[in-house]
Amino acid sequence: MNRRIFLQKTALASAALWIPNFLYGFDTAQPLASSRSGKILVVVQFSGGNDGLNTIVPFRNDLYYKKRPSLGIAPDKVLKIGAELGFNPALAALQPIFDDGAMTVINSVGYPNPDRSHFRSMDIWHTASGSENYLPTGWLGRYLDSQCADCAKPHYALEVDDSLSLALKGNSRNGFAMSNIKQLQRATNQPFLKNLIEQTPAEHAQHNVAYLYKTLADTQQSAKYLYQKSKVHPSITPYPATEIGRDLQQIAELITADADTRIYYVSLGGFDTHVKQRKQQEKLLQQYAEAMAAFVKDLKHNQLLDETLIMTFSEFGRRVSENASGGTDHGTANNVFLMGGQLKKQGFYNAAASLSDLDNGDLKYDIDFRRIYATIIEGWLGAEAKPILGSSFQKMDWL
Repeated sequence: MNRRIFLQKTALASAALWIPNFLYGFDTAQPLASSRSGKILVVVQFSGGNDGLNTIVPFRNDLYYKKRPSLGIAPDKVLKIGAELGFNPALAALQPIFDDGAMTVINSVGYPNPDRSHFRSMDIWHTASGSENYLPTGWLGRYLDSQCADCAKPHYALEVDDSLSLALKGNSRNGFAMSNIKQLQRATNQPFLKNLIEQTPAEHAQHNVAYLYKTLADTQQSAKYLYQKSKVHPSITPYPATEIGRDLQQIAELITADADTRIYYVSLGGFDTHVKQRKQQEKLLQQYAEAMAAFVKDLKHNQLLDETLIMTFSEFGRRVSENASGGTDHGTANNVFLMGGQLKKQGFYNAAASLSDLDNGDLKYDIDFRRIYATIIEGWLGAEAKPILGSSFQKMDWL
C-alpha cells in the first residue's frame, strides 16, 4: 500500500501525526501498567480574551462604574469575597472553593509590550516568549523535552481537544490530543485499522508509509490504554451537561484511575466579547464555574485535590472602558485562577490593578505570567525553570 492510498483510507492519519514520540516506546504485545509518578497539573484556557474586570469586580471603585456605566456589575449583584473585590455572580459555584482556601486569584498578570492580537498573544502565553521573540515550541512541550529525554518511564501530557496546542509541543516530544476517549477507541478499533496495523510494511516501503503505520499502531495502543483507564473509576459526582463539564469529567476519571498522565490541558472558547458582552460572558463563566466545582468536589472526594494544581488563564484581558456596542475590546493585563489543596497563599494574592493609572486606557500588568510558570515548573513539576523558560524568573510564594 502506498502513502497516498493509506492517507485516503485512514481517517485518523491527520490526528495521528500529533502522537508524541515517547509513545513509540510502547510494546504493543506487553500489558500496560501505570502508577502516578508525580503531582498533576491541569491547565484551563479561556480563549478569546476574558474580561477580567467583570470577572473579579472592584465593586468599591467608582472609576469602574464611571468607565462602565452600562456594563459594570452593580455592587448588590457582586459576590463579595473580599473587602474591595468580588466574583461575577455567574461564578457563584466557585465561592465554596474560595471560602475553603483551595483557590488563589492573582491579579494584574501580563507581560511587557503586550500584543492585542489573539493569535500572537496566545502564542506568547503558550511559548513563554517575550513579545519580540517567536518560538516554535511551548513551555510544557519543553518541559517534556527536558524531563523525558532519558526517562525510563516518561511523563504524559494530554489535551482534551481535537488538535494539540502549541503549549504542548516540544522539540522532541509532544503531548497527545483527543477530544473523546470512547470515540477514539471506537475509531481505532475498526476492523480495517486493526488488520492494517497487523501488517508490517515491506523493507522497501516509503519511509513515510512506515512512519504512519507505526504512528497508527501507537495511536491505537494509546486509545486502548486511555479507554481502559477511563472505565476503572467512573465518576459518581454529577457534572453539568456542557462541553467543559464532560472534558473535566474525563480528566477526573483518568486522574482517579491513576493514569500515567501528569499534565492535562482543556480550553473554553467564546470570550471575545466585543458586542453584548454581559450575557455571553456570564454564560461562559457559569459553565466554567459549575464544571470546575464538580471537578474539585470529585477530586476532593477521592482525596486527590492535594495532588492536583489547576491553573486558569486567558491570553489577555479587555479594555477598561466599555465600547459603544455593549462590549469591551482587546486589552492587556488579566487575572489568573489557581486551585488545589496545597496553596500556601489563599484568596487574593495581590491587589487589583489600578484604574487611575492606566497605559493608554489599559491596565498595567504587575506580575509577569512567566513567574507563574516558573513557580509551577520548579515548585510543582520538580524541574529547573530557566532552561525551559529561557531566562530566570522570580518564583512566587503561593506554592
